[in-house]
Amino acid sequence: MAQDGTTETVGTRIARARKRRGLTQHGLAQRASYSRGHIAQVEAGQKVATPAFVAAVAAALKVDAADLYGQPYRLPGHDDRVHAFIPELRRIQAFVDVGPELAGPPRSIEVLAAEVATARKLTAMAQLSKMGARLPAVVEELAYWAHETDDPRVWRLLSMALRSAVSLARRLGYTGDALALLGCAMDTGRRSGDPNLPALVALIRALVLISLNQQELALVLLDRAAASVDPARPDAAEIGGALDLRAAIVAARAGQHTRSWDYYGQAMERVRAGRTGQVVHHLEFTAANVAIHGAAVAAELGELDEAARRDREVGERTLTALPPERRAHHEIDMSRVHVEAGDHAKALERLASADRIAPQMVTFHPTARSVVAHLVDVRRTLPEPLRRIQHRMAV
Repeated sequence: MAQDGTTETVGTRIARARKRRGLTQHGLAQRASYSRGHIAQVEAGQKVATPAFVAAVAAALKVDAADLYGQPYRLPGHDDRVHAFIPELRRIQAFVDVGPELAGPPRSIEVLAAEVATARKLTAMAQLSKMGARLPAVVEELAYWAHETDDPRVWRLLSMALRSAVSLARRLGYTGDALALLGCAMDTGRRSGDPNLPALVALIRALVLISLNQQELALVLLDRAAASVDPARPDAAEIGGALDLRAAIVAARAGQHTRSWDYYGQAMERVRAGRTGQVVHHLEFTAANVAIHGAAVAAELGELDEAARRDREVGERTLTALPPERRAHHEIDMSRVHVEAGDHAKALERLASADRIAPQMVTFHPTARSVVAHLVDVRRTLPEPLRRIQHRMAV
């Protein structure tokens, strides 16, 4: 909220940051490679700010994209507890490379391994608060055992726990913390002796890079990771497919039409040939996830009709095969597609669907919040689903 009590939008924040830099809309357009008209429409709330647009403008204004989104989103009540894990993880980062001194005896390695698996399941369920509440203690105790035993398996578990922490920090808009945790995940991964763990870190690091408008670097990182994957290991196909899909989205975010569909085509070929591999990391390299990525690639490229066509081909049966996080993410993507196409009724329908599947994910998702702000602005009266989501988001 602004000081006068009015709701701030991404456009409002962009306009303020632009003026603070002494730039006109035309000057920002030259730096961000978007038209002045596009910038004017976003600032006026007439157009939804896409992730690619926000990243480009943030880089041009030399601010963090999270600042333009208004992250981290602080909410009254229970949902705000999701942020409590950040100070704890900052404390743990200070000694994760040397080992902590615990206040009491740590849980067994087997129990902590089960906790890491639970964190992975909570990620798939998009239950952010529950995941954040468990992670600091798990990371701290695994760091203790890793230094105590120097067991490669424990280092691997620690790296996995740290990747979960990176994912949550990034989702909540703590970019600096996500980058710091990424470094810890990479270091601990190297000590695991698993040659494919750096590729898993690259998957998350690419997302941080594109938020910084560094799509080309992200693609270099992903290509190198793909080339480094040991094909003899049981997780090779799963990781390789996930890297293809991530690269397709990054290339689309960069506006590279041919390159993005080429990456996507590689993933499709793996699926058609039955080369999805053994499920080791639960990266959801499945036919269903590949299908929704096709719609996402089209959406990132601005090909709204193609995104809608691919969405229709996905079908409800395919969506129900996916975990809640993936399904909700697709519904949010499609809500943005329908808003951009001017179909506000369908946009609300898809957003309400995402909210039924994973309400906490919707609450903290920047695109979902941008869609809500836009729908609130264009509707004279607010339907109950929209009013409920808006109230929870406090926008």
